[in-house]
Amino acid sequence: MDIIIADKSHRIYADIICETIADSANVRGTGIAKRTPQYVISKMERCNAVIALDGKTFVGFCYIEAWEHGKFVANSGLIVHPNYRGQGIAKLIKQKIFKHSRDKFPEAKVFSITTGLAVMKMNSQLGYKPVTFSELTDDKTFWDGCQTCKNYDVLQRTKQSMCLCTGMLFDPNIKTKKINKKIKEKVFKRLKRIKETLFLKNSS
Repeated sequence: MDIIIADKSHRIYADIICETIADSANVRGTGIAKRTPQYVISKMERCNAVIALDGKTFVGFCYIEAWEHGKFVANSGLIVHPNYRGQGIAKLIKQKIFKHSRDKFPEAKVFSITTGLAVMKMNSQLGYKPVTFSELTDDKTFWDGCQTCKNYDVLQRTKQSMCLCTGMLFDPNIKTKKINKKIKEKVFKRLKRIKETLFLKNSS
C-alpha cells in the first residue's frame, strides 16, 4: 500500500471518495459535511491532498484547506474505505497530510473540528490541543461549509460558539508539552461524554 500526495492523475477516484465519505456519515449517524467530486478533484490538481492506494484500489484520502490567506489550514475529509479499516491506515494518512500541511504552510495554525474520538486522539499525538471555536478561523467560507452537516442547526443556535464537534488546534509558535497518557485518556473520555450528551439532546 502507498500513501502519496495526490495529483490530477488521481481524479478517477473522486467519485468513490465522495461515496465513501457519505456512506460513513450515514453509518455513524453523525454530521459530516458533504463533498462533491469536483471539489475533491480541485484539491488533487493543487496537490493539496493525499491518497492511499493498494495497487490501483482506493484505500483512503484526506485533503488540505487553507483559510485567511494561509494563516489557518485544516486537514479535512479523512476517510478509509471499509475494506481497509481497523489496520491503522487512518493514522498513517493523518500523519502524511499533517506533514504535507506543515511543509506547504509552515507558519500556519493547523486546526480540526471533529466528533470522532479516534481523530481527537490522533490529533493529540500530533500536538493539537482542544480549543474553543473562537480560536479557529473566522473565515465565513469555512463555516458555510458546515451547512450540509446534519448538526448545522446546533452551530447556528449557539452563534457559532460550539457544536457537537470538538475544535482542536496545532500552533507552530507554541512548543508542545508532553502530557501524561492517563491525563490524555481522562480528557478524551470527558470530551466523549460531553459530545454524547449534546447528541442525545439534539436528537430528542
